[in-house]
Amino acid sequence: MPISAGDSRRIPLAEAVEAAWQRAVPAREAQAQSRRAHAEQTAASSLWAAPPALELNHRNDRWQTNAGRRENEIGVALPLWQPRQRDARSAAAGAERQLADVQTQAARLRVAGQVREAAWRWSAAQAEADAAGSQVHYLERLAGDVQRRVQSGDLARADALAARAELLDARALWSEVGQRLHAAQLQWRNLTGQDAMPDTALEPESLAGLGMQPGDEHPELQLAIQTVERARKRLEVVNTSRRDAPELLLRYREESPGTGQTAQRSIGIGVRIPFGTDGRNAPLQAVALGELDVAETSELRLRDKQLADLDLARSAVRNAVRQLEDMRDRAVLLRERSQLIDQSFRAGETPLPELLRAASAAAQADAALARQQAALGLAQAQLQQTLGLLP
Repeated sequence: MPISAGDSRRIPLAEAVEAAWQRAVPAREAQAQSRRAHAEQTAASSLWAAPPALELNHRNDRWQTNAGRRENEIGVALPLWQPRQRDARSAAAGAERQLADVQTQAARLRVAGQVREAAWRWSAAQAEADAAGSQVHYLERLAGDVQRRVQSGDLARADALAARAELLDARALWSEVGQRLHAAQLQWRNLTGQDAMPDTALEPESLAGLGMQPGDEHPELQLAIQTVERARKRLEVVNTSRRDAPELLLRYREESPGTGQTAQRSIGIGVRIPFGTDGRNAPLQAVALGELDVAETSELRLRDKQLADLDLARSAVRNAVRQLEDMRDRAVLLRERSQLIDQSFRAGETPLPELLRAASAAAQADAALARQQAALGLAQAQLQQTLGLLP
């Protein structure tokens, strides 16, 4: 059965990552976070600590003496910034904006990791399908040759049946591999929206990661560092906001003592200062301190995890390189052995069962080599992912 390899064009991983990012939910979350951070900065730059309030009052004696007494009052309450509170809010908003930026980079790196895995899954399935297809084509030619020799009386009918059975088994394996390839293609298409096969050719600097050391520029670590900074700024906001915002009160009043009497007007200025009690401040400070403690601990644990992950990724690359060398040598030896036995069989010196066993062993070695090549590529991609490098 033919197995589709998708679009003949190969798409670079960097282009695929960008396509996947445009389709990813984290991209929308990053945009929303950036808008929230911008709104926080706008609020911190406001002239007032909170939205002003309008007061309207009206009083009359219509339902009592009905002497025409009435009173109208209009007032405005203007919340005022406390000392250092505005600067603290502005700094916290700036930290929130920076956090939104590094969250975007960290989310993009995670999407890149998904693209890398999907790309190498397709590459592995494609290589395995190619190996299975080559084996099917070889067995088709062999079965045809055996059938002709059976008809000429050189081989027994049992040999034709054995060759046919081996061919059917190889076709079944090809079909199974084709299903895995199709699943890998669908996953790639769902992730990136692309039909073109990913270009998994390793860049020259891919193996350079074996000697690189992790730095603070890693997007995930930057995210942890900026989370700590945001927690510190939020704690500073709590410490500079020990009470609710005081309010400057401006009022205009117009009073009429009675019907036909001259109205009296007055302007009032006042200040409303809320008290800051432990009942209000203690929970807020506990939350801010807890957030800071969690952020600092998360950063420390992330640093430890990155070192462990990097050591594991380097070890995986070294092991994959060694295994690939061994499997390549094994595949070459078994393929050469299969070719020699094939020549011997055509000369009538080797029975068919031995040739089928040799061909099967060579085909399995080729498939294992294809899988290991993809495993090495994935290991190197995961090393780059651990170092925080985008394709």
